[in-house]
Amino acid sequence: MAAGASVGTEVRPLSRAARITRVAMIAVSVGFLGLLLLAPLGAVLVQALAKGFGGWFGALEDPDTIASIKLTLLTAAIVVPANTVFGICAAWAIARFEFRGKSLLVTLIDLPFAVSPVIAGLVLVFLFGAQGWFGQWLQERDISIIFAVPGIVLATIFISFPYVARELIPLMQQQGSDEEVAALSLGARPWVMFIRITLPKIRWGLLYGVILCNARVMGEFGAVSVVSGHIRGVTNTMPLQVEILYNEYNFVAAFAVASLLALLAILTLVAKTLVEWRSGTGGH
Repeated sequence: MAAGASVGTEVRPLSRAARITRVAMIAVSVGFLGLLLLAPLGAVLVQALAKGFGGWFGALEDPDTIASIKLTLLTAAIVVPANTVFGICAAWAIARFEFRGKSLLVTLIDLPFAVSPVIAGLVLVFLFGAQGWFGQWLQERDISIIFAVPGIVLATIFISFPYVARELIPLMQQQGSDEEVAALSLGARPWVMFIRITLPKIRWGLLYGVILCNARVMGEFGAVSVVSGHIRGVTNTMPLQVEILYNEYNFVAAFAVASLLALLAILTLVAKTLVEWRSGTGGH
């Protein structure tokens, strides 16, 4: 058997043209990632540390920056669990039941992928702004949605709600419902069946969707920019704080906050990779 052959199958060595093509494809991929990902990330880190770690920490200790970090974390703490519950319910309904309007529900779940975040923010302003459909009703009850935290939460929920559902729907359809039907036929309650049978089977897909959703929430700019009002220390999230600092030519502070967002993105990427590795070895 020729060298490099597998059992029962002869593996022919690549031709010179194939080797050149492979090297070219790898070079293009690495070069593309280096140009559009690694180079900007390196530039952010260099600019953030232009005044050393003391300047970096000093920029992050600014009260407005601390408020933007807290608001970003608060938004994620509200939005991610809400989208997780929605994603599980929507995926379970779509994968396990047939009902009128099912295809419409699937289409609506994909809507945020097609609609610009800015348009989503404008729709919320049109609905809940001072001149919007519900504006007068909200003002009479002293309820603030636009230019307040509720508006930011609503905008972020709209932008990020497909991620968990879109990860779970094909997974649950692929797995089928035989075990669940068997459990129900033996008298198991639906919630007990879900916790003991369904959830363990989808746990890695669910975690993957949650990670992607959290990453989207942390970095959202367009919709939040429209509904926030850019009130410093009140309605600015981290991406908005970066914009304000940059427009004020406070580059070190702007890049310091941007580097913190980049760090969160890297941690998200590491978590995503670990989930992919774990789900590949342990299965869903």
